[in-house]
Amino acid sequence: MDFGDAAFAAGVRDGVARIEQLMETELRGSDDLMTDAVLHLFEAGGKRFRPLFTVLSAQLGPHPDSDEVTIAGAVIELVHLATLYHDDVMDEAQVRRGAPSANLRWSNNVAILAGDYLFATASRLVSRLGPDAVRIIADTFAQLVTGQMRETKGAADKADPIAHYLKVVHEKTACLIGAAGRFGAMFSGAGEDQIERLSRLGDLVGTAFQISDDIIDIDSDPDESGKLPGTDLREGVHTLPVLYALHDTGPGADRLRELLVGPIDNDAAVTEALTLLRASAGMAKAKATVAQYAAKAREEMAALPDSPGRRALTTLVDYTIHRHG
Repeated sequence: MDFGDAAFAAGVRDGVARIEQLMETELRGSDDLMTDAVLHLFEAGGKRFRPLFTVLSAQLGPHPDSDEVTIAGAVIELVHLATLYHDDVMDEAQVRRGAPSANLRWSNNVAILAGDYLFATASRLVSRLGPDAVRIIADTFAQLVTGQMRETKGAADKADPIAHYLKVVHEKTACLIGAAGRFGAMFSGAGEDQIERLSRLGDLVGTAFQISDDIIDIDSDPDESGKLPGTDLREGVHTLPVLYALHDTGPGADRLRELLVGPIDNDAAVTEALTLLRASAGMAKAKATVAQYAAKAREEMAALPDSPGRRALTTLVDYTIHRHG
């Protein structure tokens, strides 16, 4: 992402680098028994979207480079990494961030314990930020777990599957990015109105980001995205483009309903389903939904003071909406 002003961009990079350095210091300080497993996903890399959002949100306060912002960003990313270990166990995943998943490399037990250790490390760090921060992380963690349970159990009979999907996205993804916005604003000394606004902005950006990810799972070129398209279809997970497409009418939708009665393990069937989905009105509607969340995010940003921080957040929202093509 191009944030324009070179000095500002360098400051943001430095802020994210400080978060990474703190995480590495904390994890390398673990017992030798734990080190390899708890560093596994950290060293595999990733987008570092949450630390970036924390640092950008902190630009709206008078103290964007405070130690507390660095600690807060590390707490958020450690919680995120911990959920990935546990998600991979639940999903029986084999690859994460281009590397063998921890459960495949070692075992489910090791992956679960590594995730637990990351939560413990996040808890130890957040205690340095005071009781309000501890409560926010506890509430956020409860939402993450509730979202995972909601997704695991599935929508209740006669429940609106689209409302269920959006609730899961809020709980599993958006709430942690909302917490990143809240923490960045809080610990840089921003005012109460800006803290609430950046929390709402995080929720909106997080939701758009996840829907965009789900679109990419269907619409991407594997050479560009690094992901095998149709992963969700193979697992029987119905994301927003699929849910919209299943409500379409016509022969294409009828065939999709036949194909998507459950997980698909046949490559030809996955290819056929992806072709139908890419051409469906459901795909266009999912992209329009991302645009609606981005528009709401821009409304929130319009009320922030004009500054390099606000302009950088606008760049981030534009990236989120346009990255699925």
